[in-house]
Amino acid sequence: QVQLVESGGGLVQAGGSLRLSCAASGIMLSINAMGWYRQAPGKQRELVATISSTGSTNYADSVKGRFTISQNNARNTVYLQMNSLKPEDTAVYYCAARHSAYGWGSWGQGTQVTVSS
Repeated sequence: QVQLVESGGGLVQAGGSLRLSCAASGIMLSINAMGWYRQAPGKQRELVATISSTGSTNYADSVKGRFTISQNNARNTVYLQMNSLKPEDTAVYYCAARHSAYGWGSWGQGTQVTVSS
C-alpha cells in the first residue's frame, strides 16, 4: 500500500510560478517511478512529468522547459516546479506512483491549479 498526499496548488496569474509537493508513505519497495498527471475540465487525464528511481525524467511536450520534476534523496517526496504558467495549465494535478508489477496504480487526491489570464 502506498499513500500519496499532494500540496501546493492554488491560484496564480499567467507567467507566475507554483511548486507542487507529493509526500509518499507506505511500502515503497516496488515503486520504480513517480509522476504528475493533470486533468482539466472536460478533458482526459494526461501525463505531465515522470521521474524514475534512477532519476531519469520525462516531460509532456506542452510543459518542457517550464516545469521541472525532482525528488528528495529519500525518494519519498516528489516536487513539480512550474514556471511561466499559462491559463491552459489550469487543471487538477495528481501525483502517481508506478509499481514494477502493474504500472501506475497509486494516486493522490489531487490539488487544484488555476492560472488566470
